[in-house]
Amino acid sequence: MKNLDKYRNIGISAHIDSGKTTLTERVLYYSGRIHKVREVRGGDGGATMDSMDLERERGITIASAATQVQWKDTTINIIDTPGHVDFTVEVERSLRVLDGAILVLCSVGGVQSQSLTVDRQMKRYKVPRIAFINKMDRTGADSASVIKQISDKLHVVPLPLQIPMGEGAHFEGVVDLVSMQAITYTGEQGETEVFGEIPEQFKAAAEEARANMLETLSMFSDDLMVALLEEADVPVEDIYKVIREATLSHEITPVMMGTAFKNKGVQTLLDAVVRFLPSPLDREITAIDLDAQQKAIKEGAEDTSSDSFRTKLSHSSDKPLVSMAFKIVDETFGQLTYMRIYQGKLEKGQSYINTRTGNSTRFGRLVRMHADSREDVDCGEAGDIIAAVGMECASGDTFCSGDVNFALESIFVPEPVIRLSIEPLDRDGADRLAKAIQRFNREDPTFHVMTDDETNQTIIAGMGQLHLDVYIERIKREYKVECIIGEPRVAYRETPTIAVEYNHKHKKQTGGSGQYAHVVGKIEPMSVETDSETYEFVNNISQGRIPREYIPAVDKGFQRALVKGPLCECEVVGVKATLSDGSYHDVDSSEMAFNVAGFNCMRDALKKSNMALLEPIMKLEVEVPEEYQGPVSGHIAQKRGVINTSETRMGTSTFIAEVPLASMFDYANELRSMTQGKGGFSMEFSRYAQVPRNIQEEVVARRLKEKEERMATA
Repeated sequence: MKNLDKYRNIGISAHIDSGKTTLTERVLYYSGRIHKVREVRGGDGGATMDSMDLERERGITIASAATQVQWKDTTINIIDTPGHVDFTVEVERSLRVLDGAILVLCSVGGVQSQSLTVDRQMKRYKVPRIAFINKMDRTGADSASVIKQISDKLHVVPLPLQIPMGEGAHFEGVVDLVSMQAITYTGEQGETEVFGEIPEQFKAAAEEARANMLETLSMFSDDLMVALLEEADVPVEDIYKVIREATLSHEITPVMMGTAFKNKGVQTLLDAVVRFLPSPLDREITAIDLDAQQKAIKEGAEDTSSDSFRTKLSHSSDKPLVSMAFKIVDETFGQLTYMRIYQGKLEKGQSYINTRTGNSTRFGRLVRMHADSREDVDCGEAGDIIAAVGMECASGDTFCSGDVNFALESIFVPEPVIRLSIEPLDRDGADRLAKAIQRFNREDPTFHVMTDDETNQTIIAGMGQLHLDVYIERIKREYKVECIIGEPRVAYRETPTIAVEYNHKHKKQTGGSGQYAHVVGKIEPMSVETDSETYEFVNNISQGRIPREYIPAVDKGFQRALVKGPLCECEVVGVKATLSDGSYHDVDSSEMAFNVAGFNCMRDALKKSNMALLEPIMKLEVEVPEEYQGPVSGHIAQKRGVINTSETRMGTSTFIAEVPLASMFDYANELRSMTQGKGGFSMEFSRYAQVPRNIQEEVVARRLKEKEERMATA
């Protein structure tokens, strides 16, 4: 059995273009996993972890990639994740199964929009992290400013463990504040760490920074506080111990710095990963005992919520298996399923139970991944991340051996905000297109596929324009299908704005028994600022006015009516439906009758509830040279955008704004032409908000006109 204390499962996450993949490439090189450094935008085929052609061409990471390295006496499983918000589910599902993370920040850009998103994801899954300030060799590098942003924007306590020896072109190395040594890096690829005396010009700054570091740490250790008050020397190992404990309890975020591209600071970062980030033994993992929950439900227990049946998992490989399939990739010869093993042992050739479906699945081949290459293994033990070949399951499924029936908490999946129609250019491509869409839908939970009932068109939906562009390009390259793409459409929602009481009777008499259902109550608007999926059904029926078995049918009828709203047939959200009275007929009432009554009643009530249109509001971050500040801010205002913050530093202006998605199509080209190609932006979904009435009228009129045109040509 392996020593789990010498195991680390970490992710490398950051805002786009902060240097994650370059950092991973250096980690692979220094650990001996590869023997030649390749650059992300190099002419030698691109970085090792960017195995997809599109990734190498665009110089971005699209899909997360896993590998395993040895650093000194510790085994480190690493997942390199995308930085672009359109591929945020890759970060989401990776962080769900990892024990620790490195948050990479640009020394010039600092904490950017996607840094905030990644920070939220790390906090959601309670993943301890180290912050690494990268690109310290860039002009305008300012580590002090980035550290302040970590505190102000991420609301965590940053603990700098180093100070830089120079910044920008003068960056030579770092001063380690724990051991009080200067660290420089020599050799063709910076492979040799040189420890020495701190140069005279950095001594005063290092002593002040060390005093601040110890003062911050003393807040989390009484022994350290006593030692500081007594002005006693604190042993290095004691400092390391306090840093580790405070990091694992999420009280601090250690901050390191360097430049991956110029080969400085990476080995020191790997030492910190081993020293401060958790092993699998340091994480408490719980699962829901499905058997105990089902038993409680049968016995009529009051509390049958999942949280009441959580059980702590052991990290032993001798216990029954509990593992999660966190990522799936459809390949030519079957599905590749990435697995994180939390408890027990996963053996080749054995069968295990998928607790979501109850089916037994045989694991015929197990492999350890290194980007897109793989090596066969006979088994995986607790703490491992491996992949299984040729088995069927969905992302987020839990697999157990027959002795237990547990379910692990699933992965948070954000809703898509943009959609467009897609059809093959010629009929021969229809089957291949269907296969491609089916594959991507299985692999990516944020990629949705639906069929428009009226036009019979296939609609694909995703997290942004780049997200869908990449899939369309992959369909073209991998499946050889040329497609006709419809205009991108915003995923509008509809919501009621006033409460409406209803009193609806459904009567239908045909030969034999008829249909009868009568429902009374009201619908009310709910806030949709934080959750665009809000719907609540309240049952206030008393004294058997409607038999209990018919109540769920009313609820189902209500929900059926929310699929298409009265304004322009968009999904209806933010509805609280209360059923307070009604009546039934001994012979003519049925579940179907009450379902139909609920459907028709909700449709009629929504028409009277002064419906409003909701649109996705995007959080936009724009970086442009200072001379373009005026035109760009004016352009954002023209797009109904509101600039929340703006700052100018080192000749670069940064805006953070909220802008309706409907105004943002083709913004990349507009910004490029406005700034002579010098501007950049990133965008992520923020919330849904009500569309101004004049814009709402335009959208509704346009949608109705489209519908009329479709009906005329049908």
